[in-house]
Amino acid sequence: MKNAKLRNSRILNLKFSILNSRLKEAGGFTLLEVMIALSIAGGLLVTLIYTLNYNLGIAERHETITVASILARDKISEMDKRPVDSKGEFSEPYSDYQYETTVKESVYPGISEISVVIRKGKEEIKLTELIQY
Repeated sequence: MKNAKLRNSRILNLKFSILNSRLKEAGGFTLLEVMIALSIAGGLLVTLIYTLNYNLGIAERHETITVASILARDKISEMDKRPVDSKGEFSEPYSDYQYETTVKESVYPGISEISVVIRKGKEEIKLTELIQY
């Protein structure tokens, strides 16, 4: 019985020593290595979120400028038919956009200058055209 216990304890010791040598070979991570990896990943994530937010802001500004340009062209085409000074807002879905139209006589006889200014927030688009009346 003593021999069996001694033999079992030797087998267990051998198993633990094999397991320990495999763990050392596997190269487990220390707490410091894990913290460094997490800080690098966190820094990259913050940079990615900032960049994404910046690019979304640029895309929103470009959308505003594009819509304002289209609305300004529509107002200019309306003014070609009936040039008058006016101010106002557009109907839905463009109720955030305001317009201001002006008509001025040019230095050339028989020609007027019409201008349209479209605003939304800080953005402003101005289109000017010469028309013959």
